[in-house]
Amino acid sequence: MNEHFNDIFVTTGCPTQQQLLDYVQGKLSAEERHEVEMHLTDCEFCSEALEGLSDIKDKEKIPGWLSEMRWEVLKKLRKKYRTRRKTENYISLTVIILCIIFLVLALFWAYHFAVKH
Repeated sequence: MNEHFNDIFVTTGCPTQQQLLDYVQGKLSAEERHEVEMHLTDCEFCSEALEGLSDIKDKEKIPGWLSEMRWEVLKKLRKKYRTRRKTENYISLTVIILCIIFLVLALFWAYHFAVKH
């Protein structure tokens, strides 16, 4: 995945998304579970994330849903980026065309007055 879209939990010093999923699914060792629980006492963000994950009944489907959501977000971001690039290209093209028109008019004006005088 693009480095600009890293797991939010990694960039904040919180447990990874996978650790939270493993915690909810009961896959962590006692020591790992204790570390996550210690973190949860101080981190409201992770506590709320864990609460949301705990409310999901089909916990084994969570990783698939997360992959789908990431894919959809990336598609939307790429589309937005492409649209922005197109707009920037059109602006650049418009500026170039206006400069060419200005130069042609300036040359015509200069030639027109040079011939008359």
